[in-house]
Amino acid sequence: MEEKSTIYIFIDDEIKPIAELISPVNFELDTSKLVDGKHTLKIVSKDPTGKEGIRLIPFEVRNGPAIDIEGIKENAVVDGVIPIMINAYGKGDSKNFLIVGSETPQSIPFWIFILLIAFIAWAIYYHIDSSAINLFK
Repeated sequence: MEEKSTIYIFIDDEIKPIAELISPVNFELDTSKLVDGKHTLKIVSKDPTGKEGIRLIPFEVRNGPAIDIEGIKENAVVDGVIPIMINAYGKGDSKNFLIVGSETPQSIPFWIFILLIAFIAWAIYYHIDSSAINLFK
């Protein structure tokens, strides 16, 4: 029988691995046991001769309620009074989707107002132009 490599899986700087497996392996990482924030998945493989290989995979966990903010961006330079809207909503679980509160209301983008003003101006111009032609006939 062929000897296979042993794989040790660590989360962050833990000394004890969360799993010790023989390769090849399919592994499911349960992030519900981790706190929200940045983490590192460290995979150490040891071949039958004792040589080790290490791979670090940084990732971010966001299991808690999502937080959406409108009115200020990260690293923004601001002054005066700033209206800020904050919405936090949970994702539910894999079987149920929460509709209530899952969408953050947003203000109307400025380009919609520009389009609306341009359309109204064109409509007024068209109305005046077509009325003027009918007056002079």
